Amino acid sequence: MSTKHPIIAVTGSSGAGTTTVKHTFEAIFHRENVNAAIVEGDSFHRYTREEMTKLIEAAERAGQRGISHFGPEANLVEELEALFRAYGKSATGRHRSYIHDAERAARTGLPIGSFAEWEDLPVGTDCLFYEGLHGALVTDKVDVARHVDLLIGVAPTINLEWIQKLHRDTRERGYSPEAVQDTILRRMYDYVHYIVPQFSRTHINFQRVPVVDTSNPFIAREVPTLDESMVVIRFKDPRGVDFPYLLRMIHDAFMSRANSIVIPGGKLDLAMQLILTPLIWKLMERRREAI
Repeated sequence: MSTKHPIIAVTGSSGAGTTTVKHTFEAIFHRENVNAAIVEGDSFHRYTREEMTKLIEAAERAGQRGISHFGPEANLVEELEALFRAYGKSATGRHRSYIHDAERAARTGLPIGSFAEWEDLPVGTDCLFYEGLHGALVTDKVDVARHVDLLIGVAPTINLEWIQKLHRDTRERGYSPEAVQDTILRRMYDYVHYIVPQFSRTHINFQRVPVVDTSNPFIAREVPTLDESMVVIRFKDPRGVDFPYLLRMIHDAFMSRANSIVIPGGKLDLAMQLILTPLIWKLMERRREAI
């Protein structure tokens, strides 16, 4: 970890809601005049969408479980760790962009599901911000987590995560419900072995828990809204956390454990602003002192 060149990472699985947390961080960066280098985890996938589909189909024809984006085999995790290491030492590193949608494809002239060319990070940034699958990954070959100064986990209950993925992939990406269900099943091994362990390394976890029936996520017509949810916020180290202040500021919040606060889902953005802004202040203050 570096005081001079801090790294912030939001980690969670696809469909978990990490993008929402990313938007909150971007709002804080803008308000606090923090110049962050933003890196998307998808840009460290090893294969294009077309290549990935072919590999999965070939594996299934051979009676094998296809690889998934949750596992290290389908990602450039060594390159991700190298980026974090380089940024922590000298605020440098290489990254690229993943072509998510038609708008970005039109802008770059590249097909959806492919990658732009590798390029250097911009010069003179205040911190590195990563949002993706592997910000706290540890394997026998890499230890991404050790380079990160502030690790945030986003882990909704599993049924809610599946509902969010089903609705996103069927409505926005055109997949059939059966195809999405197959994806969920195929990547379950990697989810258990590579995604779940990361949440024991994060400094703060945000876990959304629906308060409506999600017992069969595969027939849910709608994604439970924030107002139909509670959010459990767990602090790895509760020392220094001003829980009385948070309880006063967030209506209907309560403590469930000595290191956990539960809030109404509709107060998630407010809670993140109250919790994360002081942490970013501290990182920027330590950075200024180290320069």
